[in-house]
Amino acid sequence: MAVNYKNANILIVDDDEDDFIITSEYIRSISGNTFQIKWSPSYKDGISKLEDNPYDLYFVDYRLGAKSGVDFLKEAQLKGCESPIVLLTGKGNYTVDIQAMEYGAVDYLVKTELNVEKMERCIRYALDRAATLQALKANERKYRTIFEKSKDVVFVTDAQLNFIDVNNAIKNLLGYPAKEVLGMNLCDLIDQAQHKKFLQQSLQHRYEVNDWEVAFITKEKEKKCCTLTVSAKDNENKGYVQGIIHDITSLKKIEKANLQGEKLAAAGRLVRTIAHEVRNPLNNITLSIEQMQHDAKDDSMALYMNIIQRNSKRINDLISELLYTSRPAENTLEKQALQTILDDVISICLDRLTLKHIQLYVNYPDNMIAILADREKLKLALLNILINAIEAMEENVGLLSIILHENETHAVLTIKDNGCGISEENISRLFEPYFTQKRNGVGLGLTFTLNILQAHKANIEVNSKPGQGTTFTISFPLFQEN
Repeated sequence: MAVNYKNANILIVDDDEDDFIITSEYIRSISGNTFQIKWSPSYKDGISKLEDNPYDLYFVDYRLGAKSGVDFLKEAQLKGCESPIVLLTGKGNYTVDIQAMEYGAVDYLVKTELNVEKMERCIRYALDRAATLQALKANERKYRTIFEKSKDVVFVTDAQLNFIDVNNAIKNLLGYPAKEVLGMNLCDLIDQAQHKKFLQQSLQHRYEVNDWEVAFITKEKEKKCCTLTVSAKDNENKGYVQGIIHDITSLKKIEKANLQGEKLAAAGRLVRTIAHEVRNPLNNITLSIEQMQHDAKDDSMALYMNIIQRNSKRINDLISELLYTSRPAENTLEKQALQTILDDVISICLDRLTLKHIQLYVNYPDNMIAILADREKLKLALLNILINAIEAMEENVGLLSIILHENETHAVLTIKDNGCGISEENISRLFEPYFTQKRNGVGLGLTFTLNILQAHKANIEVNSKPGQGTTFTISFPLFQEN
């Protein structure tokens, strides 16, 4: 990087005035120079001038009374001096040369070997190098600021994916302080084993992975849906990996809620169409049977008429139930204490829990958690989830956990059982109308539950594995006074 070095302010630190005059004459003899040259006759005065008015370049004699030029270099570093320092000595000494370079001197000159050409070359090199280093430091500060302030997790690992550097965004995303992550492996934070294997193989063969959707595990063992972008680099035969983790958990929740809403709306339209088409002929059948009952000539005929009438009524009631569950829930939302709603629901389930000898664990915070809710509707929705959990557990070994806590914006309810669990395929269909795993179920209970929870602007997540139980996590917006 070129600089106008001939206008530089130079300080010569030398306790020998004759040597100062000789050195300054070499500098002034450089063609076209307009250097401003000052003299410090002692170590102490030189450090004082460095503190008060930093110069563009320093020439420092190696011998400065009780102190040395190397001592000057060390103290200049401690005081944050970024200007180049050239060490001068009366005669060449390899050990002094090495020391000078070790402590940051840009050059090492022997006074007896000085000439104008060598001095000009030294000044040009020193100032050019200083300008380059300052530009690099400015860029480093700029990119370090971007690195630290980024809301996305930005990281660097070694070739084996062990973290070398990571910004503070990782604490917001995964709960780990940045210092705690250093030394951990990136794969330690990824949820599924096949994803870890894919990442390692991809970096071995393709050197990069772009916007790959992958689940990360937080310090609290929660899942976060993210996109991962990484690329393998090579620096002086030392491989490293740099990457970005972008949180898309909220986006996925919105997509999931929209998809569920679309499914419910489509199912509702289908139900209303079918109900209309079925009820018309059903009404005709019912009216005809009522008319024929008056004309029945024997008990056998009356018996069959009653069977037809009862089943017609059953079909009609089923249609009414389908229509009811497919309608958007109409709620009267008021400020409610979520703990008291849960207490009411648990009291309804106590007999079922007792009969199956299922243990119950409940954990609430001491303070009241208030939400906007239709008390009776929300009780029905939560009751349905609890009953499903109880029915999924074996007698004598069941454990039902109900845990409630709050963060800054939401009340978070966790309902966990150790029952039979649900396959990944069936989890995706859990809230679909008419889907059920129960032998005699209709498949409308959780559809109705989802309808109510969505009307409460609640988010519901289900995590389950066959044979390991199921966890429902429901987040309700906290009540706001305004």
